[in-house]
Amino acid sequence: MAGNESAENYLETILILSRKLSAVRSVDVANELDFKKSSVSVAMKNLREKGHILVDQYGFIILTPSGREIAEMIYERHQLLSSWLMHLGVSGETAVEDACRIEHVISKESFQAIKNHVNGSDQAVSDTGR
Repeated sequence: MAGNESAENYLETILILSRKLSAVRSVDVANELDFKKSSVSVAMKNLREKGHILVDQYGFIILTPSGREIAEMIYERHQLLSSWLMHLGVSGETAVEDACRIEHVISKESFQAIKNHVNGSDQAVSDTGR
């Protein structure tokens, strides 16, 4: 799934909506992203074919385990990167926009290093002079 920013954004949006709504439908995704329903319909078909979502008989979208894993990874990156950038003095709007771009291209290794730094896990390394 690496490099598929659009699909990752859809999965993240489905995750976020599923935390707010009792059930998520394509129209909810379209409204949230301000996209045409037809565009979202094509994207949902692609996500179904890749096994990242299921759509039940009522049109409700359910993340599969692989879809949830990707969505949660992207959401964690977005949350941490946007809050970190704001902490560094970047305006909220710019921080959110930049985090949305960075979250898709940053390597797991670099994200983990930033996460460790933000959470203070690398303090022992920096204290030793390395």
